[in-house]
Amino acid sequence: MPEFLPTAPYRGTRDFLPPEMSVRTQVFGHLYEVLERRGFLRYDGPVLESAEIYEAKSGQEIADQQLYTLTDRGGRRLALRPEMTPSVARMIAGSAGSLQFPVRWYSHPNCHRYERPQRGRVREHWQINADIFGSESANCEIEMFELIHDLLGGIGATEDMFVVRANDRTLLSSVLTDLVGVTEEQLPRVFSLVDRWEKHDRAALAETAAEIGLSDARFERLTETLGAGSALLDEIPAEVREQSNLVSVLGGGAAGLVTFDPLIVRGLAYYTSTVFEVFDTSPENNRALFGGGRYADLAGLFTSQRIPGIGFGMGDVTLFDFMGTHGLLPEPRSEVDVVVIPVSAELSDAARTVAATMRRAGLRTSTPIELRKLGKELSRADKAGARAVVIVGQEDWDAGNVTVRGLADREQRQVSVDEAAGTVTELLAR
Repeated sequence: MPEFLPTAPYRGTRDFLPPEMSVRTQVFGHLYEVLERRGFLRYDGPVLESAEIYEAKSGQEIADQQLYTLTDRGGRRLALRPEMTPSVARMIAGSAGSLQFPVRWYSHPNCHRYERPQRGRVREHWQINADIFGSESANCEIEMFELIHDLLGGIGATEDMFVVRANDRTLLSSVLTDLVGVTEEQLPRVFSLVDRWEKHDRAALAETAAEIGLSDARFERLTETLGAGSALLDEIPAEVREQSNLVSVLGGGAAGLVTFDPLIVRGLAYYTSTVFEVFDTSPENNRALFGGGRYADLAGLFTSQRIPGIGFGMGDVTLFDFMGTHGLLPEPRSEVDVVVIPVSAELSDAARTVAATMRRAGLRTSTPIELRKLGKELSRADKAGARAVVIVGQEDWDAGNVTVRGLADREQRQVSVDEAAGTVTELLAR
């Protein structure tokens, strides 16, 4: 017996057959519309980038554990992009001289990370990225929070289905150093500890804190401080709060769109101030869906010009889990709206002529590739999801007519070839 290659995709990647691809296309189409209504322009970039840009700014977890790397024949170290933000920062820096800042850009790349496949995590995913470059205004934060609500609303989500939780790393730094007593040297590792706060039990957190060098008393103080929620803002010095865009918008333009949460840190190293995550409120899917934040000068890897940015990435895996949990996924579209069937092979050219008129009218139309008996073609059209067929018979065609039949009610009528597209359009509108 011959040995065949496996039909399953590489672990952690996915095949999308036409029904699932139809659902994805509909969902992403709604998201594109929302982004473009708000003035975001679409861009794209290469899937291969220099490994250095991720090792410099994406953080240890991605650079050391999740990066797919290769060395090309010229000895250059490359990586399959694990995220889009460093790439867009490179593109912004390279074209800064021709741009009118601030700019709103979005993309929909596929990204690759070597992760342990599980619910919400795979090794290849698609991600809607939205960024604003060239402004430090708090209006950028407001724009991001409004956009998140618009995007989720665009796919049918209501306000009770999700919550946007936000923090500011400068505020958290002040809290940790001034209130808890964390040293500057300990700060990066404590940030990482806070980022995992809701994912580990108290014993594991205490053990990590001890490894960092926090005493039992400081760990208790850290626990108490992080549990204060929004009340913690009152304990932060006024001069620190005044520098925070997040504090500014919490009491103004973003009121009701976002809540303050000191546990939001984000694991990527390039975030500098505002950070945020979107959470599903359903107990069946109680997890972060996506997130983002502000980066003061990620473009500084590529240029001396300082170009601040803010943005987020919305991954497809958690997005579709969210939609499935709340019953928001659309039904796959049918193959076609109408099938034009010749009753004999000699009428195939005539059928293609009629089909062309249907397509010009905006109808998704097919004709048989291998002609079968009329009954079988009607059955196949029904299974393809067509709601109507146009039958081309010899006598009708000689008289300039065709027969339009509805597949739901089985009613049919003879119409002229010129009237056929309009008749089918009316039938589908019922």
